[in-house]
Amino acid sequence: MNQDEKTLRESIRHMIKHVKNKRTTEENKLRETIRGFMDYELETLLKERQTPGVDPTPNKSTGINVLEELLKKIVPVLETDYKSLTTDDSQRQSFRAHIINAVVNTLTPAKVNTDAGPEDLQEFNDVEEDINIDVTDDADDKFIDIRTDAEKADAEEVEEDPIDTFGAGVDGDKTGRNVAYQSFKKIESSVIDSYELLSNPEDQELFYDYLIANLKLYFDKFEEELSGAVQEPTNQAYDMAKDAPSGAPDEEIEFEV
Repeated sequence: MNQDEKTLRESIRHMIKHVKNKRTTEENKLRETIRGFMDYELETLLKERQTPGVDPTPNKSTGINVLEELLKKIVPVLETDYKSLTTDDSQRQSFRAHIINAVVNTLTPAKVNTDAGPEDLQEFNDVEEDINIDVTDDADDKFIDIRTDAEKADAEEVEEDPIDTFGAGVDGDKTGRNVAYQSFKKIESSVIDSYELLSNPEDQELFYDYLIANLKLYFDKFEEELSGAVQEPTNQAYDMAKDAPSGAPDEEIEFEV
């Protein structure tokens, strides 16, 4: 190859490199311009959708709207207490069962009063009055109490443990029950106050049914998060390197495509 050919090749190589560099620069500028337009359009769109002082469109049911606000208050509390029970899943199962049972027991009297009409309530009051009258007789006047004053005082002080009352009718781990008792005390007033806001029977029914359903769904979600069901992705190179004996000499490894 003579000097002229060499010089020509070098010139061609420089020209090709210059064209490539110019094309890359122009492509980068074009990308930056497009990205700028996209950022501007996205920012404008977000401003239009997030108008200050305007909340998202609420649900058509007042009962569901009230429930949504309640869940924002109580779910974080339940999640923290539920996820603190890590020794055994039976503790969490007990916690879940006692919380659901407590919510049902708390709202059932309110539902009964709501479902009963004025005539039903009057009939209930009449029956209760009759019972109070019928059970009163002279038998109590004839009973002679031989206990000492100290024994009578001790008997009056003996009361059922509120935790036992809370867990009545529900089997399960006692640690889970005890934590559920403390947890429910934190949310009980919020549950009652939210339900009592509603006077429409349909709203009350939706609130009650969806509250129980959502509590169960959230407990399912908490359990999935604790179980670590999602497996970390891996590949052949990692698996082979992990299984290789420590200090083994490097060998050429063929990977299947």
